[in-house]
Amino acid sequence: MTIDETSIPTDRDRVEEAVRQARHAARWWGGLSHDDRKDWLLEFKSVVARNSASLVDVVREETGKPADDALLEVMLAVEHLSWAAKNARRVLRERSVRSGAVSINQAATVRYEPMGVVGVIGPWNYPVYTPMGSIAYSMAAGNAVVFKPSELTPRTGTWLADTWDSLSAPHSVLQAVVGDGSVGANLARAGVDKVAFTGSTATAKKVMATCAESLTPIVVEGGGKDALIVDEGADLDAAAEFAAFGAMGNAGQTCAGVERVYVVDSLADRFVDNLVARVKDLRVGDAADAQYGRMTLPRQVDVVRSQVEDALARGGRAVVGGPESVRPPYVDPVVLLDVPEDSEAQVEETFGPTVVVNRVRDLDEAIDRANTSKYGLGASVFTGSADAGRRAADRLRVGVVSINSVLGFAAIGALPFGGVGDSGFGRIHGADGLREFSRVKSVTTQRFAAPLNLVTMTRKRRDVAVARFLLTKIHGRRRR
Repeated sequence: MTIDETSIPTDRDRVEEAVRQARHAARWWGGLSHDDRKDWLLEFKSVVARNSASLVDVVREETGKPADDALLEVMLAVEHLSWAAKNARRVLRERSVRSGAVSINQAATVRYEPMGVVGVIGPWNYPVYTPMGSIAYSMAAGNAVVFKPSELTPRTGTWLADTWDSLSAPHSVLQAVVGDGSVGANLARAGVDKVAFTGSTATAKKVMATCAESLTPIVVEGGGKDALIVDEGADLDAAAEFAAFGAMGNAGQTCAGVERVYVVDSLADRFVDNLVARVKDLRVGDAADAQYGRMTLPRQVDVVRSQVEDALARGGRAVVGGPESVRPPYVDPVVLLDVPEDSEAQVEETFGPTVVVNRVRDLDEAIDRANTSKYGLGASVFTGSADAGRRAADRLRVGVVSINSVLGFAAIGALPFGGVGDSGFGRIHGADGLREFSRVKSVTTQRFAAPLNLVTMTRKRRDVAVARFLLTKIHGRRRR
């Protein structure tokens, strides 16, 4: 039989059809009340939770992470889905604002309306938790979603979309389109109302350039080079325990994990000994008792090897592992000391189970070094005083800070998440995340004629004179 190749849908055709269906679904979904959407989303959450064992299996098979880590990821995603569903009405309700003296005759309100269709381009390292930060908050705000999962984790994306379809909703408010980067580019060009992207900074720039063609707004979570600071008075056991998890958990493939540690000189030896003891015998592999698994992206192995070799060539020391730790598709733990601040391992995102520990004189130097990075996603500060930790947080150029923990924000639905610099812009999660996927509309209603009518082509000189007097008296008063 001869096949007419012109009749075979292309990736572009598939994406455009998905967006067309999403546009139709958005009219129904956006027309529902917040309470009705909440009911649908909480049922979605319930089905995901009841079938979490199946989702955990898919995530484990596609990423190589241990089952326990996959379960933790699903739990965090469900927490955010629940928060978004339950809080959208409160956050996005119409609210009155003060009109001010000049516009006292106007009643002023702010409304948050659905954008329509949101395109979500997800990562492979946390293929459920991370995109759910855009999917759940977009849907709770009244939008339909077309989700393009990473080509490394396509079945995770289709699992989520199929689960939504299992609810027998009248329309597919959540769809998945799978494929390589070209599918993401097609999605950005398909007329969606916003794009939410998570991935490398380099790819983010390409997606932004595509979105710029049609002025499609975008929220970006890019890479990270997150620092952990250990100051005087810190609990060294806790600091080392969290540093080990932040650096090695998920094979170090965590954008807001720990890649750099700055520890004050007086604590450095004890901290390093504690950290080494916790990571040197970690179990790596696919066995059921493995503490982390393979590198999900095969070429990332070469990045890790290159950074370790560069650090050692520049005078750094390995106290755990070294180049021999790289044994594709696995990388055993690597702990490096005294690595120059301009080395690859300190400047570029590693995204592997490698951490650099450098000594500093004091907290001030630690903050200065942490802030030199072009990235600005997250940071952790361990101190003996919560007040000192908060003061340090004020000075760190990042979007999220955990004091005396690592990734403390991850399960807190009310906290917005995002970075600065090469780590991106915009926010997911929390009230800011709900508003990120809403259109703001300002509405005024004139209640009575203005006492001073300046919005007319026939202004009275008396009104202008009174306005000039009030401008001087109200806004021209000396403050000191």
